[in-house]
Amino acid sequence: MKLDEFIQNVADLFDNIDPSLFSAQTKYKELPGWSSLLALSIVAMIDEEYGIRMEGRDIWNSETIEDLFQVMVSRQ
Repeated sequence: MKLDEFIQNVADLFDNIDPSLFSAQTKYKELPGWSSLLALSIVAMIDEEYGIRMEGRDIWNSETIEDLFQVMVSRQ
């Protein structure tokens, strides 16, 4: 599992935002278009792509994409 791949997968969920704006330190909840629907999309993407079960509180307790990635890695 690679952080760069995870960043790209998260970026793919956001419409109309330049993927080059996404990095490990991106505060994804501050991006335009952030919503509870996107939170659910991230949970579903992690389950589908990585086979790891996440919860809504994992999304809300993480600040950056890297924070979320670290939670995911800890559940492997």
